[in-house]
Amino acid sequence: MTSLRWGQTEVNLNEVNQRFAEANATQIVQWAVETFDSGLAMTTSFGIHSAVMLHMVTRIVPDIPVIWIDTGYLPSKTYLFAEQLSDRLNLNLKVYQSTLSPARMEALYGRLWDQKEVESLNLYDQLRKVEPMQRALSELKVTAWLAGLRSNQTDHRKTLDYVNLQGSIYKVLPILRWNSKQVYDYLQAYDLPYHPLFDEGYVTVGDWHSSRPLTAADENERDTRFNGLKQECGIHLPQSLGESASLDSSSL
Repeated sequence: MTSLRWGQTEVNLNEVNQRFAEANATQIVQWAVETFDSGLAMTTSFGIHSAVMLHMVTRIVPDIPVIWIDTGYLPSKTYLFAEQLSDRLNLNLKVYQSTLSPARMEALYGRLWDQKEVESLNLYDQLRKVEPMQRALSELKVTAWLAGLRSNQTDHRKTLDYVNLQGSIYKVLPILRWNSKQVYDYLQAYDLPYHPLFDEGYVTVGDWHSSRPLTAADENERDTRFNGLKQECGIHLPQSLGESASLDSSSL
């Protein structure tokens, strides 16, 4: 049995996850708000279906800190989509970036995404995504974060529960078991937009250099990311180097 104490709240992960087997996504969000209060934040990538979680969560807690890691290499349409959603939902957006500018990073390390090896991609992700995320969690004093991961996205995500512990911080995944139809139905029900690159064949989108449209030859939608070399950017992986290295390969 896994039981952890957070402030005055003891969270039994096994018990909570068993209870959530019959819960809907909104109930899970409400539980997180009541359990973690001001220590709760959420993350977004302003990806294809990010409007679902942003809408669902801010209906319950409008001023929740929304952490967005801006790598400096996002497609122009992602920045426009982020602006559109931020204005519509009145997001309390917290933008974090690497301490290295894109130009400085490229001068020091080269174009890491062009080196076609996992080690270079991992370094890129550490510099541009993981470090800013860890800084955000620390500066905002986050004790738990809500994320829109779904189990059908990657092999690592298949192993996750509704409530997990990543390092010393809880991660709550309300739509973990949702399928694509449920996502689509939610967008339709609330007249929410999807990322404009969806109309160009993208089913997942990150940085411009590491994302491409889905083709008939792709076995998995994540094959369209990171040149097919890995599935995760690192933000949602365990943070020890050994643990992350064992999980981020596309051969999982």
